[in-house]
Amino acid sequence: MDFFVFISEQWVLVSVLLVLIYLFAINERIKSGRPISVHAVTRMLNADEAVLLDVRDSKEFKAGHIAGAMNIPQTKLQDKMGELNPYQEKIIIIADKVGQQAGAVGRKLQQQGFKVFRLTGGMMEWQNQNLPVVKS
Repeated sequence: MDFFVFISEQWVLVSVLLVLIYLFAINERIKSGRPISVHAVTRMLNADEAVLLDVRDSKEFKAGHIAGAMNIPQTKLQDKMGELNPYQEKIIIIADKVGQQAGAVGRKLQQQGFKVFRLTGGMMEWQNQNLPVVKS
């Protein structure tokens, strides 16, 4: 009961705290790359404005990936970061399985000076939209 009494008496402080938490969450999300829809990804790839980086493991990549995507598994990104240097001037779009792992990769790439976007929903969303995948 004391908790609810505190909230009712200190509603301004509680409101400020909630706003700050919300702003912090948005800021952290942006630091890992802005989310981008599958349709915007298609447009950017067709216009040759971006490079798609698939961070799933090789087995999942071979089972089906977006045409033109390069595969660097998340666990090997630190060792293979040099492979991305030719794309420093382009936007890098990160695709993972369901959109959960792309944040950590995006943060690392932004620290290295890359402009990063994250595919919203990952490859699962791409396939749910019935967009084409390539198997290798």
